[in-house]
Amino acid sequence: MRILVTGGAGFIGSNYVRMLLGDSIGHDEVHVTVLDKLTYSGNMANLAPVADHPNLVFVQGSICDEDVVDGVMQRQDAVVHFAAESHVDRSITGAMEFVRTNVEGTQTLLDAARRHAVGRFVHVSTDEVYGSIAEGSWTEEWPLAPRSPYAASKAGSDLIALACHRTHGLDVVVTRCSNNYGPYQFPEKVIPLFVTNLLDGKKVPLYGDGLNIRDWLHVDDHCAGIQLALTKGRSGEVYHIGGGTELTNRELTERLLEACGADWSMVVPVEDRKGHDRRYSLDITKIRNELGYEPGVSLAQGLADTVSWYKESRAWWEPLKAAPAQ
Repeated sequence: MRILVTGGAGFIGSNYVRMLLGDSIGHDEVHVTVLDKLTYSGNMANLAPVADHPNLVFVQGSICDEDVVDGVMQRQDAVVHFAAESHVDRSITGAMEFVRTNVEGTQTLLDAARRHAVGRFVHVSTDEVYGSIAEGSWTEEWPLAPRSPYAASKAGSDLIALACHRTHGLDVVVTRCSNNYGPYQFPEKVIPLFVTNLLDGKKVPLYGDGLNIRDWLHVDDHCAGIQLALTKGRSGEVYHIGGGTELTNRELTERLLEACGADWSMVVPVEDRKGHDRRYSLDITKIRNELGYEPGVSLAQGLADTVSWYKESRAWWEPLKAAPAQ
């Protein structure tokens, strides 16, 4: 199978590429083309473990560039589309790039996939498209109600992808995940930000009262769910991929403090984010029953492994934190 992976040098995309080219999938069965613009969060070091793999081709370019996209789409059997602007805080201060990349870029990919008769298009999305939920969990049929520019741009791209299936018959599957964590995550996100700050003896910023609730999903489990959607998912369907462990931000902070040998004196309360969603929660019954998905990494083990990885990987994250803000 030949798979085009957009955003394959980013956090989740690179984990997926390493999984595809690892022993669990089979080297001879998968040929991967990575398309990545290498913005601030795209990093060739993320692909270092498989950089010399004979079945990997890397192309630097934007998903909004029609010529580049048309070139890499040729002879592909499937597309797994990760490429996106994804940091909520950045979307609040400047939304245009999120609309351009997440909406226009997705449409550019869909058009090229149709021209080249790609067999399956997996569009990777987020639980944030639903807004906030006080109790219970969202099913895949829940109305979309995004509350940040980032979430709105992802909701738009979800609908465009699904409309392409319904209008043109392209084999599209959409996945929506909960909050990811794990190795190679850019240190602007909460877990790597807190861990790397604490490792350097710096304080960590906690939004508002710290009672916002998130479900945490190890990136390995997310990638396993995406692979199930690619190989077994029903065309035109949405599948939730969750981790099954909800924590308040205060509870998460407590765990990270303990793992890094720090205490609450290292926490600085900061003004809450604009439009900060209170709680996210995905119902994963559909993917569990239809595709056999089950999260395999416990939060306790996943956080311990993640903290250990950042402790041992200063050469990876220190240059990222030292670089000027983009």
